[in-house]
Parts: sequence; C-alpha cells; structure tokens
Amino acid sequence: MQLHAIILAAGQGTRMKSALPKVLHPVAGMPMLGRVLAATRAAQAAVNHVVLGHGAGRVRDWLQAAGYEDVVTVVQEQQLGTGHAVQQALPQVPDGALVMVLYGDVPLVRAETIRQVAQAARDGLALVTARLPDPFGYGRILRDGTGRVCGIVEEKDASPEQRAIDEINTGLIAAPARRLKRWLSHLRNDNAKGEYYLTDIVGMAARDGIEIRTVAPASIDEIEGVNDRAQLAHVERRFQLAQAAQLMRDGIALADPARFDLRGTLRFGRDVHIDVGCVLEGEVELGEGVSLGPYCVLRNVKLGAGTRVEAHSVLDSAEAGRDCRIGPFARLRPDAQLGDAVHIGNFVEIKKSTLGSGAKANHLAYVGDATVGERVNIGAGVITCNYDGANKHATIIGDDAFIGTDSQLVAPVVIGRGAYIAAGSTIARDAPEDALTICRAREQRTLPNWKRPKKKR
Repeated sequence: MQLHAIILAAGQGTRMKSALPKVLHPVAGMPMLGRVLAATRAAQAAVNHVVLGHGAGRVRDWLQAAGYEDVVTVVQEQQLGTGHAVQQALPQVPDGALVMVLYGDVPLVRAETIRQVAQAARDGLALVTARLPDPFGYGRILRDGTGRVCGIVEEKDASPEQRAIDEINTGLIAAPARRLKRWLSHLRNDNAKGEYYLTDIVGMAARDGIEIRTVAPASIDEIEGVNDRAQLAHVERRFQLAQAAQLMRDGIALADPARFDLRGTLRFGRDVHIDVGCVLEGEVELGEGVSLGPYCVLRNVKLGAGTRVEAHSVLDSAEAGRDCRIGPFARLRPDAQLGDAVHIGNFVEIKKSTLGSGAKANHLAYVGDATVGERVNIGAGVITCNYDGANKHATIIGDDAFIGTDSQLVAPVVIGRGAYIAAGSTIARDAPEDALTICRAREQRTLPNWKRPKKKR
C-alpha cells in the first residue's frame, strides 16, 4: 500500500505578522515546510500533496527552486477547516493508497514516527497522541470504558470534564484512502467554529467498529506547532539542541551546545572544537583538529586539518588547507582559496583569490581577484586595486615576494617571483623578479581630459 502524505499549508499565519507565508519561515535554515517534506521523503512517501492557501504562489516558487517539482499542490480557496483542506487533495489520491495527514507548521516530526503511524493505520485508523500536564488549546482524546478511542473533542466544544483530560490530539493522522474519502464526505460543520474538523472522522471510525490505534511521539518537540515568532524561536532552539547533542555523541567538542547553530550539514574529523556563538550554514567540512573561536560564521566552507579560525571571523564559500591561521576579525569571501599554513590576520579580507602555501597577510589588507604565490608576505594596509569602477582586473604575485606596508597594487599587474615592493608604493606596472621596486608620488596631478571607464558589453 503506497503512502501518500497530505501536508496542510494553507493557513495565513496572521500571528507571525509577516509578509512571508508561515510555512516558509525557516527552522535551522530550512523552511518549515521543507523540514516536513524531508521527513516524509525519509519515510518513503510515494507522493507528497501540499494544500496551499495564503501565499500559494510564493510557496510554489520555493518548492520549484528547492527541487520539489514532484510535489502535488492544490489550493484551498476558502479555509473551512482541516477536514475541508484534506478533501481538496483527496481527488488526486488513489483509493488503494494509505494517507498520512501532516502540517506544514509542525516542522520537527520525525520520519520514524511517520513510518510507525502508517504501519499502525494499515488495518484501520491511527493517530499521534500525547499526554501533556497543561493540555490547554488542544483537542482531547475520548476513550470508552475499555480504553478504546471513541472520538476527539476540540477545546472550544469540550465540557469541563473533557477539558480535564490530559491526552491530546496532535493532528497527525493516517487512514486508508478509501475509508478516509467516505468519512470526509459525511463531515458537518455544526460546531463552535463552523468548520469541517478532520478529527470528527475518529468518532465515525469508532461507530463503524474500525480499530483506532494511537502512537506516541518520541519527544514532545515533534508535535510542537508554530503560530508566532516566540514559538518559532522555541522550535528553533529545540532543534538546535537536538543537533548539538547528536554532534557531541559523534565526537565533536562544543563549548556550549546552547550557543551553537547549524543551518545545514556538517562533516568533521576527530578533535574538532567549536567555541560559543558559532553559526554554520550550508555545507561545512572541518578537518581533524580544526578549532573555531567564539562568534564565527562559516557558510559553505571546507577547512583542512589543524586549521584554526579565531574569534569573530566570517568565512563564506571559501576553502583553506592544513594548519592555516585565520582571524580574529578576518573575512573570506566567495572563491577564497588558501593553501597549507596560510596566515590571514585581523581585518584582512580575501575575495576570489588563491593564496599559496605559507603566504601571510597578517593585518589590515584587502586581496581581491588575485593569485598569490607561496611564502608571499603581504604587509599591513596593502590593497589590490582590482576594480576600476566598471570592471574587475587580476593581480598576480609570484612566490617569495614581499609586499611592503601601505602599498597599492593597481590591477592588472604582475609582481615577479622574489620581488620586493617598498612600503608606500603604488604599483601600476609589472614589477620584475628578485628586485626592489619603489614608487612613491612626488607631486599631485589632475588630468582634465580623463574619461570614466565603462563596463564591457
């Protein structure tokens, strides 16, 4: 029996007070809807159906951009309740399928829980329930004298005695499609909210003598829904703490798991240490013995064994070899590539440049669109002048060159192997190998007929 997941994502999310559709708000860098879809895929759902409403166009755009072209979408034009929402997707579900209903704003559901519920529903109906010390706001599970589930009552429709029940409905439910279609066709909206409740099918199943099984989540986190910013922040922290706990079990050293954020994937070797306040995004790979100082941000970064990143450094789409020293307060921008044992110091920015093994730029420098050889020393205040206002130009620095303090290299320019550039020089022509080149202005001139460069077409 194929599993079809129906994910309800039509709500407006007014309490988020945002123009962004609620299900697109991220948890650990991924939209909540993406978290649910990742779980259903891991549970091997044959087809995912997403019921859209407010912001449907933006949600569809995200699905396409994220590679979910196979997701079947349908729009619930009027929000008339959860039962009505499921009805919108059912025409595209074959009678022989098994249906699992989930929610786009309940992002921490696990694939294992989905599999358990699907298995429990094959012969009848299954739902996820939990016991809470404070069940306020949730529908209550009703059981008969033998302990069998006989219905669900919503908070607004419950009597005082029913509100005292601590077993709650999480909304996650599964049933064979053929039965689900029949039950939904008999739904009525004579309740306090005037909506068609999906939960009313539980009473129908009980009256039909269908066995109703319940599954408990491994953690209450799985059933946490998000309706406002505070709940989103709570879910984010619960997810991050769970990730941190697993990473530490796998061998990584976190100075404080409560002050660590991973918004993507992390691969790492032995004896990796991450200090407080670090944020890792995208795909990050840390070699054996790598250490990250406090409050660093790494996005799509690969660091070789023994490399150390000092405090408050930002690395984006960059790669470093073994035994590098980066920071503090360093910035590696996209396409920065460092060889082994490279030193990038405080307030140094590297952009779209390759630095050979042993090269050093220890403080207050900008290196952009450059190829820097091995063992090059770049002094304080050095700038590669790579942008003329319209186009980018390359700088090439040969092995063992020395670039003196406060020099400007006006690209395109080539600095020869072993060249020595005197401090305070402005180099606009190629400098030869193994020679001292010095260029310091003696007078200021203005060229009245100069024309501003234009971008190449």
